[in-house]
Amino acid sequence: MNIMKNNQSSIALIAAFALLAVSVISSCSSSDGEGKGGKTALHTDSVVAPAPLATFTLQKGRFATNLYTPGELIAFQQVDLYAKVNSFVKKLYVDIGSEVHEGQLLVTMEAPELESQLASAQSKMKSQEPIYIASKANYDRVVETSKTPGTISQNDIDQADARQKSDYAQWDAAKAAYNEVAETLKYLEVRAPFDGVISMRNVNPGAYVGPSGKGSDLPMFTLQEQKHMRLVVSVPEAYTGYLSDHDEVTFSVKALPDRKFKARVMRLAGALDNHLRAERTEMDVYSNDKTLLPGMVAEVELPMPARDSTFVVPASSVVNGTERIFVVRETAGHKADWVDVKLGRSQGGKVEVYSNDLKEGDQLVKTASEEIRDGSVIH
Repeated sequence: MNIMKNNQSSIALIAAFALLAVSVISSCSSSDGEGKGGKTALHTDSVVAPAPLATFTLQKGRFATNLYTPGELIAFQQVDLYAKVNSFVKKLYVDIGSEVHEGQLLVTMEAPELESQLASAQSKMKSQEPIYIASKANYDRVVETSKTPGTISQNDIDQADARQKSDYAQWDAAKAAYNEVAETLKYLEVRAPFDGVISMRNVNPGAYVGPSGKGSDLPMFTLQEQKHMRLVVSVPEAYTGYLSDHDEVTFSVKALPDRKFKARVMRLAGALDNHLRAERTEMDVYSNDKTLLPGMVAEVELPMPARDSTFVVPASSVVNGTERIFVVRETAGHKADWVDVKLGRSQGGKVEVYSNDLKEGDQLVKTASEEIRDGSVIH
């Protein structure tokens, strides 16, 4: 038994020494590997050089863009129709949505006092007519008698002439008064001033109406020319130089988002709005089938063709700093030169720049920033 115990102890001791030796060897190998690896990594970092800044050659080009801006469709002609005299609505001939033609009767009204005034004026006109006829006949007889020497004095002739002229003036005034009342009676009929559609009605038969602010706060009708409309947009000041008459524009409306409509620029205001600092621009739009209606909001695409060649650069080459806007030019000595520029239009990652200090062939940094200090060496 003692012999077996001694053998087992010897075997355990030998195994322990073997494990210890393997551990020490592994530790040494691992330390050597890390040392070599660290030394190699340090050597690799020390040879990495900073990447050179990419540059491009400055050239001129024609830059055509499109301006997307909201617009509004309005009736080419629109008018609020009021009664010209205080009266009562007698009969309506149209309603909302009625298509009318120029000169068509829309409503008739009545005013009894006007009819009385017309009768009175007519009576006065008729009474003045025989008075004038009699005084003129008397004047003619006096003149004829005066041809016999010594029969009629010149004073009698003058008085007869003055009387017939005075009577004629009164008769003429009576005719004018009658015509005035007769013309006023015509105001009791309201007719369409142009072809269009009744878009609003605010009266019913029997309503008391009159001129704006007197008999009526609201117009009797609103008439719109809807087949011919104006597309109105406000073009910002920076883009007014690119538009001209008869340029073709494309637009769409929310009611028909899958359709595109075309129109041409017909009228430019020629001045900027004091509040919006924009120029009112109008296009003529025709819609015989009433697909487009006044009041619709349109998304308008205005072409902005290039008038002259300009410098066009990548947007990344322009530094829009807090104090200045500039590009970085590489000089002959490979130094950075900050050149102030003014910006034009931008689209698709490109932008127009303007500067008297730039010329074609200059080398500009493609991706510029304020970290590239003015005068520093560009690697």
